[in-house]
Amino acid sequence: MFGIHDFPLFVVSCILLNITPGQDTIYIIGRSMAQGRQAGIMSVLGIMTGVLVHTLLAALGLSVILATSSLAFTVVKIAGAVYLIWIGIGFMTARADKPESFDKPAASPDAWKIYKQGVLTNVLNPKVALFFLSFLPQFVLPGTQPVFLPFLVLGLAFFTTGSIWCIFLATGAAWLSDRFRRYRSAGGLLKKCTGLLFVALGIRLAFAHAR
Repeated sequence: MFGIHDFPLFVVSCILLNITPGQDTIYIIGRSMAQGRQAGIMSVLGIMTGVLVHTLLAALGLSVILATSSLAFTVVKIAGAVYLIWIGIGFMTARADKPESFDKPAASPDAWKIYKQGVLTNVLNPKVALFFLSFLPQFVLPGTQPVFLPFLVLGLAFFTTGSIWCIFLATGAAWLSDRFRRYRSAGGLLKKCTGLLFVALGIRLAFAHAR
């Protein structure tokens, strides 16, 4: 169907891949714990939109550029690393909450802003593009033309399983952060830890290799 083979195996693979901790998982947990459930959900929506972008790029063959051009890979990688570090510094330099507000999540930035940041952190990770370029074709029947439709169906399946898992993570992490906020110093500490986490993710991405 749709030029796809072993679809049940693909779905199982998606579930296993999604529950395996990675950069997106850490990003969502960090956002949720520092800024609450709404920020976490918006981050999930942004990241999963990035997944759809990578799916389209793989279907159109544009991801091949990242796979074959070391310059393109490096440019996108550095851009993504700088962006993550910039977000992390923003968290670390944010003003601490007032004492009376520690029983509530830190005031969430604009939801649209959080969404866009989620999209960019995913799109600017070239390793995600290479993953889709190498993973999706394994479940497309040889000789299928055009390949756009099977790529899109597979990408939507990955999007669906990933969204369910990531929303669960965001909700759970926000719930845990609410427990921590009972302590007066927890709000500022969560922000600082989240900032350090994003900076570490940026540095890790900066030293990532295509292979």
